[in-house]
Amino acid sequence: MHLILTGATGLVGSGVLDVMIKMKDVTKISILSRRPVQMAEDVKDPRVNVILHQDFNQYPKELLDQLKDAEGCVWALGISQTKVNAEDYTKITKDYALNFCRAFQQAHSQSNKPFNFVYVSGYGSTFTPRFWTPFYGKVKGETELELAAMRRENSLFKSMTARPNVIDPHQHPEILPYLPSDTPAMKPSLGLIVKFASQCAKWAHSPTQPLGKVLTELAMGRLDGQIEKEVGEKKGGVERLDGRFVVLENSALRRLAGLD
Repeated sequence: MHLILTGATGLVGSGVLDVMIKMKDVTKISILSRRPVQMAEDVKDPRVNVILHQDFNQYPKELLDQLKDAEGCVWALGISQTKVNAEDYTKITKDYALNFCRAFQQAHSQSNKPFNFVYVSGYGSTFTPRFWTPFYGKVKGETELELAAMRRENSLFKSMTARPNVIDPHQHPEILPYLPSDTPAMKPSLGLIVKFASQCAKWAHSPTQPLGKVLTELAMGRLDGQIEKEVGEKKGGVERLDGRFVVLENSALRRLAGLD
């Protein structure tokens, strides 16, 4: 199965890439990245194809042609709202993802195969922001609503959102050498939060290896039956917006990963 990945040099994306490489059922990995991906270079796996792409608002035909037979995507591209201004945060978090989806759907409008698009959102994202809602929660919630609208318009475009919480790479040694030095989870101040979540607030804990596996399997469509069962049983942390768009909070991601 051919899968697309963005954000492969970041915290979540690194975890997903490591999992994808280890899964033999993944026959091709197309990485969209603005810069080289060191993990991909080091693994020397012919299945991995890094496509250097600078403008994530534009998707020329020659790029889309390289992705035409893909069956799923994990969109892990993102940035902390503390690193950029509001305009750039919206562009990176919202516009890039939506413009990719529009371009991909238009280029492959004649395809009769489903495509699983997994948007990596985050804890605190909401469809109904209040005055206390953090800016990132509002922007990601808006993105999710637009992805849900795309799913209503095209039943083969199976968009969904995952909302991990405290992301922890410390038990995933394969990715540690590739994480940027400013990765929040690796900072001493935030390391205490990660440690607390892993020991005392497991509902909030998102270890990268199980998370990467769940995100990959969502993109492959492998968890559809389990999600349907959870929705039917009205388990917490999982719902369908408009009966189609799947929303997975961290508690549901942990169950799907077999952690709870």
